[in-house]
Amino acid sequence: MNGAPVDGYVFPTTLSPEDVGFSKTAGILALALTAHPDFDDTPLWDEDGDGNYSNDKIVWHPHWVVLVEDKRVPGGLSVKEFDPADKSVVLPKTNPGMPMYMDSPGFQVVTEGNAIRIVVPDYRVRFKTNFKYDAVAAYMQVVTGEGSEHIKGSNMPMLGVYKVYSVLSKNLSLPYQVK
Repeated sequence: MNGAPVDGYVFPTTLSPEDVGFSKTAGILALALTAHPDFDDTPLWDEDGDGNYSNDKIVWHPHWVVLVEDKRVPGGLSVKEFDPADKSVVLPKTNPGMPMYMDSPGFQVVTEGNAIRIVVPDYRVRFKTNFKYDAVAAYMQVVTGEGSEHIKGSNMPMLGVYKVYSVLSKNLSLPYQVK
């Protein structure tokens, strides 16, 4: 996974991390639709329906992530990490096992032409439907050590935003509401 590229549409929200099953933590809860050819981080889901749960790398799939400001990367954000020994951190049951606030919830993603849609059941966000969001197209990258272990003492985040291609609102003001 080290150096793996990740393309994504990231939807920062006004929801709290607790609304989707994370323990209380500072940061911006975002729904990210990602595709990446170098690894499969959704071991519970078979997105392409071929019976193989570990080969769905380039299929668009969702993640909940907690984003934090991070000046180490050009895009200024990264997925919040934690010490794996910290037993106070709570993650959703569908977390892919990486030491960061990330979940692989398995929501349905539908692509049609140049449109991409995601179905998020309201009960999976504690029935909260009165929240705001924005949309960002971004390039992210993974920095890890051997296998899936993060490089100890690395000066780079495990999953950082390296380039922002566009922001729907132009100013990341989260002006959009769920329909």
